[in-house]
Amino acid sequence: MEKRNRIRTSRGDRVFEICNFIFMILLMIVTLYPFINILAVSLNDAQDSIKGGIYLFPRALTLDNYQYVFKEATIFHATLISILRTVIGTVVTVLGSAMVAYTISRQDYVLRKFITIAFILTMYFNGGLIPNYLLMRDMNLVGSFWVYILPGLIGVFNLIIIRSFIENLPESILESGKIDGAGDFKTFISIVLPLTMPVLATVALFSGVYQWNSWFDVFLYNSSKINLSTLQYELQKILQNSTATAGTSSMDGMINGANGSQQGAVTPLSIRATMTIVASVPIIMVYPFLQKYFVKGMMVGGVKG
Repeated sequence: MEKRNRIRTSRGDRVFEICNFIFMILLMIVTLYPFINILAVSLNDAQDSIKGGIYLFPRALTLDNYQYVFKEATIFHATLISILRTVIGTVVTVLGSAMVAYTISRQDYVLRKFITIAFILTMYFNGGLIPNYLLMRDMNLVGSFWVYILPGLIGVFNLIIIRSFIENLPESILESGKIDGAGDFKTFISIVLPLTMPVLATVALFSGVYQWNSWFDVFLYNSSKINLSTLQYELQKILQNSTATAGTSSMDGMINGANGSQQGAVTPLSIRATMTIVASVPIIMVYPFLQKYFVKGMMVGGVKG
């Protein structure tokens, strides 16, 4: 009987593994197909793309779409500003949110409930666009790089996530630092940060994606400052210009190439696809370096600390 049950169990496991494998393959296809399709459109000739029928591979391979996007002189400087904004903004947001989260997670802190409620209220109530602009102006942040960084110094959603993670840490590990004579700041640096590395990596990814993709604040505060323009804002302007130009073109929305002829011409469709790839690749390249932290357990960090 035991042998028969073992055989049944092993067969059931095989069926589950096969079904799980098929499901994961289908999920991977559904997830990757839109990105691969957009990549194929961005690498395909714009005039040929109008015909449709492009799925996984470009039918007429060309780099004209990328040349059209990167022909703008401000693109490379805007990319540098976007990188600086993403790196600095992510580091500052993660450290700032983690420090406040550690503070309000301490049971002996008298104002922890009041400060937590005050932060949470900001998630539901906002002064609005005009009051925010007036606030940035009165703080002399309009027309400066720090308008990208300081308003997001503390992310309330990130704060709640990190605080919940810290509250689940074994209290004995935190008390061990105090027994050794460490203060709150040293405890935070030496013990809390290594323990919370998985959640900090997740928050860093959220914050990095937000900083990299943000363009509306550039439009509000620094639209007249070319030297502070970001990649996303420049791509947005290219898309708007291409759409406006296509509206006056005679060949189904075709836009002449850089030399003014139909050779190397692009369309709003090809520009959107190219912009999606240009904006997505840097985040995709960063993700593998953060992925390893997502699977780390809390006690692994405790042993390393």
